[in-house]
Amino acid sequence: MLNSKSAYQNRIELLQGTLDMLILKTLQWGDQHGYGISQAIRATSADILQVETGSLYPALHRLERQKWVSAQWKKSDSNQRAKFYHITALGKKQLAADYARWGKMVASIESIMTATSAGEAAS
Repeated sequence: MLNSKSAYQNRIELLQGTLDMLILKTLQWGDQHGYGISQAIRATSADILQVETGSLYPALHRLERQKWVSAQWKKSDSNQRAKFYHITALGKKQLAADYARWGKMVASIESIMTATSAGEAAS
């Protein structure tokens, strides 16, 4: 079992723009409140990605301003009033574009990491 210090050191910082993509993907699975979004990201990543409140809510507000998500106040499972977020049609288009861009970035990084010299990809 990892102690709290090593668990913290093993967390992965999200690349800029990646959080928006992860939030949109999570909302494709269904409407969710902020805490539920953060828990879905944490659980789906096997506790590697942990989104702090200070990052999550500004991202959700930014996504609302972009019209990629909409929000509505509802009662949660615990009968608490919570703001539930829903991915919009624009959000689905944005998610597809972000995912394609992310795939290119991952492939580019893999090419660099497996290269045997500058300007030469590994075979």
